[in-house]
Amino acid sequence: MRIGIEAQRIFRRKKHGMEIVALETIRQLQKSDSQNEYVIFVKDDEDTGCLHETNNFRIVKVPGFSYADWEQIALPQAAKKEKLDLLHATSNTAPLLHTAPLVLTLHDIIYLEGLKLKGSAYQNLGHIYRKVIVPRIIHQSKAIITVSAFEKDAIQAYFQLEDHQVKFIYNGKSTIFKVIEHPKLLASTAAKFNLPGAFLLCFGNTAQKKNTFRMLQAYGIYCQLTPTPLPLVLIDCSSSYLHRILTQLNNKSIAKHILCVDHVEAHELPAIYNLSTVFLYPSLRESFGLPIIEAMACGTPVITSNTSAMPEIAGDAAILVDPYNPEAIAHAIIGILQDSSLYRLLQAKGLVQSSRFTWEATAEQVLKTYQQVNDMK
Repeated sequence: MRIGIEAQRIFRRKKHGMEIVALETIRQLQKSDSQNEYVIFVKDDEDTGCLHETNNFRIVKVPGFSYADWEQIALPQAAKKEKLDLLHATSNTAPLLHTAPLVLTLHDIIYLEGLKLKGSAYQNLGHIYRKVIVPRIIHQSKAIITVSAFEKDAIQAYFQLEDHQVKFIYNGKSTIFKVIEHPKLLASTAAKFNLPGAFLLCFGNTAQKKNTFRMLQAYGIYCQLTPTPLPLVLIDCSSSYLHRILTQLNNKSIAKHILCVDHVEAHELPAIYNLSTVFLYPSLRESFGLPIIEAMACGTPVITSNTSAMPEIAGDAAILVDPYNPEAIAHAIIGILQDSSLYRLLQAKGLVQSSRFTWEATAEQVLKTYQQVNDMK
């Protein structure tokens, strides 16, 4: 087979969930499949070293201005030249005009569910684009891949699809996420980011679904109930964004307990997970939730939400809370810190649970899907 994979944004420096999934899947396919030919379509950016060509994997840099014109104009033109047996669009959307059979990875349909999850102007524009494109390409796709049983059910129900039309393939975790037993590495990471000796860890993403506002509400309650609260480290969060939320909460006094880290390189994140005392992930809506298993694999207990796919991914290895209830989040933090037996149990269970998610298994299932689509021709 001659397989094209759309991976527009994998060369961006600040990678998020979809880019990580695409990159890790491609890397694993490189290791496991020496038979088929692959063409990886990307947009040029800073991190060109994250993926290299091999004998049967060629990288094609496709120029473009916006996300939409790259996907709808430049990508179809580039793909047509390659005479592909199939094209895999990895990031929720796909070109409306395509000459090869289409495999679509539809990570989620949050933007179609009517939830009031407004984000930045860029994020909102992305929601509008997906609302236009996805209903038009969903029935053109020869195979639809999503990332959890929860999301498979949501997609089938919304688009009234048959069970065989949507397949869920779990994401994996990189092998860099593990318990680190190198004190010098941990110490150098702590020094670089000026991390405290013990701390709560959370991602402070501006996307409304990430629930940073209620997380900070919960942290304020925790600080009120605890004589010596652990500091909170917010990754992917600017001081200005934190200041804006604390102003809305009328609780600037907790700022002295909070450290904002604007960006962490992917290779530095495992050490930060290892250094953290508890990882907080009270998102409102997730189709998978990669950080849950990343933190678990690093031996860090997790508090996450009892909604959408998070219970499915966390299993019984995390504390599940109502993400809309800041008091419940605060009491979960206190509970896990005060109960050493529970803390150790979650560490042990987390290591087992996270081991169930591998990129080897992901790539194996993706390749099977490619073969099934090719057999339909």
